[in-house]
Amino acid sequence: MIKIVTIIGARPQIIKAAALSRAIKTHFSAQIKEIIVHTGQHYDENMSQVFFDELGIPAPDYNLNVGSGSHGKQTAAMITGIEEILVKEKPNAIVLYGDTNSTLAGGIAASKIHVPVVHIEAGLRSYNKAMPEEVNRIMCDHVSTLLFSPTKTGFENLVKEGFKITNTAPYNANNPKIYHCGDVMYDNSLYFSTVAEQKTAIIWKYNLPKNNFILATIHRNNNTDEPERLNALFSALNKISTLENVEVILPLHPRTAKLLETNLNPVLLREIKSNKKFHIAPPASFLEMIALEKNCKIVMTDSGGVQKEAFYFEKPCVILRPETEWIELVECGTAIIADANETKIIEAYKTLTQKQGMQFPKLYGDGKASEFICGEMVKHLA
Repeated sequence: MIKIVTIIGARPQIIKAAALSRAIKTHFSAQIKEIIVHTGQHYDENMSQVFFDELGIPAPDYNLNVGSGSHGKQTAAMITGIEEILVKEKPNAIVLYGDTNSTLAGGIAASKIHVPVVHIEAGLRSYNKAMPEEVNRIMCDHVSTLLFSPTKTGFENLVKEGFKITNTAPYNANNPKIYHCGDVMYDNSLYFSTVAEQKTAIIWKYNLPKNNFILATIHRNNNTDEPERLNALFSALNKISTLENVEVILPLHPRTAKLLETNLNPVLLREIKSNKKFHIAPPASFLEMIALEKNCKIVMTDSGGVQKEAFYFEKPCVILRPETEWIELVECGTAIIADANETKIIEAYKTLTQKQGMQFPKLYGDGKASEFICGEMVKHLA
């Protein structure tokens, strides 16, 4: 039996971990022992614990409780805590997800003491190193032993950066193995799709018309912390709601909620509060998000994960960032990058909602990526 230490800290990682934990429990319980470490990067109850409860993820074996703070302070605390756990547990590998500070800290801690790194969501690139996430994902990839890319584009990015398809076992950080395996989030979306509408009431609660409302999410620092960008985003959403007579629901990240009163133009804030079609909601649970994504008309988001989830449920998406690591969504015509440009956002909405015959090809695998990853870990980490 192999032992893995799984590092999670932010909401998307908790959700992704559910897919792997489910595959271990269902198919690999005799071959893989999983130790779960929650860094505490997202410590808000609605952004963390609710996902463990809702998705049936095993309770963390360790919680570092690092909380918020500067990138350096937060990452340093994680590195220290993760290293101590790795030394104690002596795992065959550490499993890291995505591109957060928890990912970076796990990669640094493990690589320094020669614990093999398994990176799930490897190879994703926005090609903008001003994004902290871009730096995190690049650095994690380059200390990893097994790299699992959810997309063909991600796999090709790794090849461009010097990763060799021809490497043979045994694998290590100097001789890594790269895979195009499909997306564990697609596994989850398929698994929880039916459950979501049975166990949530968010559509009914806000009286949202099925397939005829906008689902919006805004949480990235450069959007929430810069008043000009935040005003452009909220102004665009408010104008679309008013001019197109369409409902908007915006589950609000705690960071954004704190900044509305200080960073939004007071006149715009009053207009939004008086707009009965503009619903500002508390943070949505994973199942609530699935229900919203399944039943909306269009998604408008700065979240990488929500961009993909929109595609899973065959919904067009306006990307509220200057670039995306999921470039295949733009290339196949289901998403448009509008950044925080009010005019472009409104134009993108009109273009996508008027487009006929939109196609959603199977870009993210067959819904069994987690099982494949587990199989490869058993094969190469024992």
